[in-house]
Amino acid sequence: MKLKISFNSPVILIFTFICAAALGLNILTGGRTNHFLFSTYHSSMTDPLAYIRIIAHVFGHANWDHFLGNITLILIVGPLLEEKYGSSEILGVILVTAIITGVVNNMMFPGVRLLGASGVAFSLILLSSFTSIKNGEIPMTFILVALIYILGEVISAATISDNVSNITHIIGGTTGAVLGFLLRPVN
Repeated sequence: MKLKISFNSPVILIFTFICAAALGLNILTGGRTNHFLFSTYHSSMTDPLAYIRIIAHVFGHANWDHFLGNITLILIVGPLLEEKYGSSEILGVILVTAIITGVVNNMMFPGVRLLGASGVAFSLILLSSFTSIKNGEIPMTFILVALIYILGEVISAATISDNVSNITHIIGGTTGAVLGFLLRPVN
């Protein structure tokens, strides 16, 4: 029997490779590429890079652990969703999540620099709860995941002082949940 490697999930794999390249560039430049391109923060809207950063912030990661935490979740959930909904829809989920989390961060938290794919990861996690939706029924797994997830993020935001953007997790998860109601599987 001959085994071969398949490029089974193009959007998720390309997203992963871009994130890995962005992390490598960030390490090589001593953090300058994250600041310049792969994070979003309040800046002049006359700066053309401000618009690129609103999307590109999902590619940047502070370090290897940050990258692994997000990409592991995305690689577990993403290919199944890409197979179920199609590549263009998953690309749309990533873009919508990036834009919403970037814009909200810039408007509500002007002093905070946002980077990382955690909003995308949580968007995909909540979207995955909809893969078995039938006949207008809301899966109990979605309700449990949403409650546990949102409650955990609210508790973390209130009790833990770290660099994790809990609002990005909540917005990403909410985006995935809303898109779960709107998207229809391709098969």
